[in-house]
Amino acid sequence: MHPCTRSPVHPLTLTYCICLLYTVSVTPAPRKLIIPPISAAAPGALYQQIVDGLKREVSEGRLTPGTALPSFRVLAEDLLVSVITVKRAYEELERERIIYRRQGLGTFVADTADERSRDAKKERARELLVEALREATEAGLGAGEVVALLRTLLPRKGKKHVNRT
Repeated sequence: MHPCTRSPVHPLTLTYCICLLYTVSVTPAPRKLIIPPISAAAPGALYQQIVDGLKREVSEGRLTPGTALPSFRVLAEDLLVSVITVKRAYEELERERIIYRRQGLGTFVADTADERSRDAKKERARELLVEALREATEAGLGAGEVVALLRTLLPRKGKKHVNRT
């Protein structure tokens, strides 16, 4: 019998059988995090860091309406947190109508998410300004000094973010 074909072999026929064995390793391409890494050492609960990160990505246009978000499990793996933490963050974002879920299809950025995220950021900025004004008043700064200080922090033309000097 021929070892490769399992057919009878003539006694005078010399046959060579070459067997190749090879292994292919397929590794998936590394996933890009949709939000910056979160940390237990950072202020705020882990789920709130996820909520804030996703809101930031939406408000800055990096996550556009209709964009599919990772599943609970995938995002939990990427951020090294529990699935429950991601689920809680997604539920909060869904309550705020920034994302929506479709059974069997996944979780997506809502059409009005950028507007809602912008409103939330505007409200947070207002709260921080009230706190900053309180601090400035307690430090003895007058209205003119506060305005001058704020002007030094405002971004110049062409710059997107506030100066941090």
